[in-house]
Amino acid sequence: MITIDGSEGEGGGQVVRNSCALSLVTGEPVRITNVRARRSKPGLMRQHVTAIEAACAIGNASCEGLSVGSSELTFRPGRVIPGDYHFAVGTAGSTGLVLQTVLMPLILAGRPSRLVLEGGTHNMLAPPFDFISKVFLPVINRMGPRVEAKLVRHGFYPRGGGRIEIDIAPAPLAPVDCIERGQLLDRSACAYFAGLPFDIAEREIKAAQRGLGWNDRECFVRELPEDQGPGNILLLEARFEHGTEIVSGFGELGVPAERVAKRAVGRMLGFLESRAFAGPYLADQLLLPFALAGDGRFTTVKPSQHSLTASDVIALFLERRCAFEPAGDGSHLMEIR
Repeated sequence: MITIDGSEGEGGGQVVRNSCALSLVTGEPVRITNVRARRSKPGLMRQHVTAIEAACAIGNASCEGLSVGSSELTFRPGRVIPGDYHFAVGTAGSTGLVLQTVLMPLILAGRPSRLVLEGGTHNMLAPPFDFISKVFLPVINRMGPRVEAKLVRHGFYPRGGGRIEIDIAPAPLAPVDCIERGQLLDRSACAYFAGLPFDIAEREIKAAQRGLGWNDRECFVRELPEDQGPGNILLLEARFEHGTEIVSGFGELGVPAERVAKRAVGRMLGFLESRAFAGPYLADQLLLPFALAGDGRFTTVKPSQHSLTASDVIALFLERRCAFEPAGDGSHLMEIR
């Protein structure tokens, strides 16, 4: 059995998600202590419990210590069974993070699967649905599988209530190289809002347009049905020949719209000034599929502690490491060793 101290490295929930996914793929049981020890609220949250419950359901697995607030768990995998599954977080906890836990095992399971996930689709602590569907899944589809994602209903913090549907046509993961992103083809900034004053989204998009220097055609506001709110997100999208980057800014109580936009604009400008294929959040998500493929490379910005911790967890299960080497232009090359 592999034992992991969850307080080491980045010390967050990614250790739990990647460990359960890798346990299902390799058949190796895992014990995790000090779960999320570096978070302001340590231990498992509702979305982590749902993610582990999902892993148990698809993989005939058992888990000791599976409760909200638990700081230690032992996960014992069984055989992954493809099929139709429905999982509800029950809060605004991220549906995307539940997906991250079960996607790779189902991709490698040999037969198609369908997932219906309910909970948060757009919240501050996880990549929004748009990032998953437009940035992450296109790379996975280049590797052989076909994964299609549909957003049925938005779910914002704190209400939740969102719904996404995922169809998975499995295939072995083939190594790919994602070195060059190519020419910029299109860009857009959109402020979504639901159940909130129009003024909030309007101020966000105006601040984003000033900061980015983009034109009126590229910047717009979109109102969602009131019953899907209250909620607000600013999405900045840059589409290149070989990939896409999306940067998000979430409206928060007491935080001016202009500040939300300024943060997002700064991150997008930083990415546009680099030559990297993957931003920091895409790099995090690509490590597991690239490691499971056994080879492949991509360029990214400076690796985060999140990515370095993920690399350490992967090495425990697969005896291969996701290594980052700085390049002369300020980007980093990730390759499997």
